[in-house]
Amino acid sequence: MAGSDVAIHLNNAGAALMPKTVANAIRNYITEEEMFGGYETADRKRAEIDLFYSYGAQLLNCKSQNIAFTTNATDSYNRALSSIPFKTGDVILVSENDYPSNFIVLLSLQQRFGVVIVRVANTATGEIDLCDLEEKIRKHQPRLLSVTHIPTSSGLVQPVEEIGRIVKKYDTLYLLDACQSLGQLNVDAITTGADFISGTFRKFLRGPRGAGILYVSDKALEAGFEPLFIDLRGAEWVEENKYIPRKDAKRFEDWETAYALMMGSSEALKYLFEIGIDQIESRNSHLMQVLKSGLSEIDFIKLQDRGKQQSNILTFSCNKRSQTDTKKYFTDHNINIYTTPKTAAIIDFAEKNVEWVVRVSPHYYNTETELEKFIQVVEKL
Repeated sequence: MAGSDVAIHLNNAGAALMPKTVANAIRNYITEEEMFGGYETADRKRAEIDLFYSYGAQLLNCKSQNIAFTTNATDSYNRALSSIPFKTGDVILVSENDYPSNFIVLLSLQQRFGVVIVRVANTATGEIDLCDLEEKIRKHQPRLLSVTHIPTSSGLVQPVEEIGRIVKKYDTLYLLDACQSLGQLNVDAITTGADFISGTFRKFLRGPRGAGILYVSDKALEAGFEPLFIDLRGAEWVEENKYIPRKDAKRFEDWETAYALMMGSSEALKYLFEIGIDQIESRNSHLMQVLKSGLSEIDFIKLQDRGKQQSNILTFSCNKRSQTDTKKYFTDHNINIYTTPKTAAIIDFAEKNVEWVVRVSPHYYNTETELEKFIQVVEKL
């Protein structure tokens, strides 16, 4: 398919186009709620709703008891973060390319509770420096390591499995933000060694906005980690001054859930499994070769992505127009892209000496013809 009858959609890192089956699953569920009531529809559809956890487990190669449904990746990340009983002076290690919301919430913890944030250095090619990581784990004995698999501001892919093998040797929790990698790369919860993995459906999984996923490892569940604001979905109130949390990852959920979006998310996962993540990776690699080859011939733009491995996010800088005017230029040509400001990547953009970039993120359903048209439009920028 050509992506859209209206526009060439190259903003899948923002929100991808939903397949019709996904949108229909949401519509059909809402129609049933309209006809039969919210609680009653959830009761009628319980078996179908519960399939979400099986599909989520299949996505991350884990057990269904390790999966929780949330509203987005940041919600997942914050619920996991809130479960860690930080004390004043606890060290949190963070990669220099973490998601901006992650930096903000960690800085908030620093201001409120006196935790210490320590950044791990990058290699010359942009990835987290594994030697520096292990050295800082030994030196600081951190409570947590936070890593974003793929930043929102570039196509860099972090070596998350190698990171996991290092962290496993120490008493450090590992929180992996897979917001941009789920749906375009194979993310295996077991081989990453992560204690928590946060993700969203609206991006490369091609699901709805307002839907997220959280993986909680057996280790974290058995250690008793639970969200700070646990509610009656995640725990049972058994005495006046006592509650018992659920044994599975649903302890991280809320009672009030958008079941229509959960049904749409399940349908998005089914759609992904029918195609196969290996086929998606192969197709995306081909599309990115086409895109990079064409853009590299344009002398007034500069490709800004680093990394030994790169994803289906491509960024470039251009001094021909302002950020606002550039976005409008592509919109006027019926092309959906995104422009990323420096506030989304303070550290990375300072090193690159850029104030903003154009972010282009094709997905497997885009065509070579669409990319060629995009390149032609860039040439006239």
